[in-house]
Amino acid sequence: MGILAWILIGLIAGAIAKALLPGRDPGGIIITMVIGVLGGLLGGWLGKVIFGVDSIDGFFDLSTWIAAIIGSVILLLLYRAFTGGRSTHRHA
Repeated sequence: MGILAWILIGLIAGAIAKALLPGRDPGGIIITMVIGVLGGLLGGWLGKVIFGVDSIDGFFDLSTWIAAIIGSVILLLLYRAFTGGRSTHRHA
């Protein structure tokens, strides 16, 4: 898959992860996309290590999307744990 496909999967997987875990998170679309892209890589790696399957096969494969979403949820939980859910916006 090309870089544009990874960015698209990352954007969508990150948005789905945020929808599954609602709440206020610091960061915007860029953080969502980074969490999604890295989550896709993490999900693919975990699928290969735990189940011995190649879960990142192609853009339209269900396993690619499931791996990306699961990886994104894991990274979003870790992100929230390390940032403490603090917001970057300050009100006077």
